Amino acid sequence: MSAAPPVKPVDTSRRPGLSMEAAVQRRARLAEEMRVSKMVRRLVTPEGAAIQLRLGSASERAGAFLIDIAIQWAIVIATFVGLGMVIGAMSPGSANVAFAFWLVFFFFVRNFYYIFFEIGQRAATPGKRVLGLRVAARDGGRLTANSVLARNFIREIEIGLPFQFALMGGDQFGAWMGLFGLLWSGVFLLFPIFNKDKMRVGDLIAGTWVIKAPKAKLMQDITSAAARPETGSRFAFTTAQTDAYGIHELHVLEDVLRQSTPEIKAQVASRIRAKINWTRTEGETDLAFLEAYYAALRRRLEQRILLGDRKTDKYDVR
Repeated sequence: MSAAPPVKPVDTSRRPGLSMEAAVQRRARLAEEMRVSKMVRRLVTPEGAAIQLRLGSASERAGAFLIDIAIQWAIVIATFVGLGMVIGAMSPGSANVAFAFWLVFFFFVRNFYYIFFEIGQRAATPGKRVLGLRVAARDGGRLTANSVLARNFIREIEIGLPFQFALMGGDQFGAWMGLFGLLWSGVFLLFPIFNKDKMRVGDLIAGTWVIKAPKAKLMQDITSAAARPETGSRFAFTTAQTDAYGIHELHVLEDVLRQSTPEIKAQVASRIRAKINWTRTEGETDLAFLEAYYAALRRRLEQRILLGDRKTDKYDVR
């Protein structure tokens, strides 16, 4: 008589609600992916390159604005306190002149703070940089000074007018006018909430977006070419030459610079020169060429990543 087959023990550690919990988590993940995808825009640059940009949300933009407001008021209060400490030692005429200069300084801080930072290379105020945001042109071109001026001069209508109407008082007629003015100007203030691109009226007029600048990291920069000005001035690569390769080739080139033999460096340098149509100059060494091209390729890839354009390898022609 044969023995009975062994009975498989029942796993009592499994919970009946585990599959339901997994389904709930999956639905939540899909909902988050759909929410993020709604904020992604496809942009074609003047050169014909298509890139994907993620727009900054209304909450992110509001947070950046509050940070910038705090910085502005910190600057204004600090300078006013400093003025109050030295104004007592001045004559009445000098004190009036100093206070007048402070009022001019306050005017510039209030009106040109955003312009000063957004017109720079990073196209972002300190508040935007903290939350990973930057301003970009909607046509894919370079952000111009006219666009920065336009989007920021409209800010007074969007932000200043609602507060001015809210502070209006007086008789009943003045109170009603203030209420109607507040409702009318509130349309400008809340405009980013009610449009899919989260644009202010200033963005609409200036043709700009506020995008989420990705913090994708490349491998640690190992090149020493940037530390030698004479080497950097010798190698001037064009955009087309640095666009020949992607992140994968950058990592391979880094491995070559780190641990390969001089023979392998010579072979890699020869292939890159042929790929980018580079003519070798007198006295140019393979190591110096590879280090200079590594630095130029890295800078180019970082610039493209800031616009949401991640070039994976040399075959990536999106």
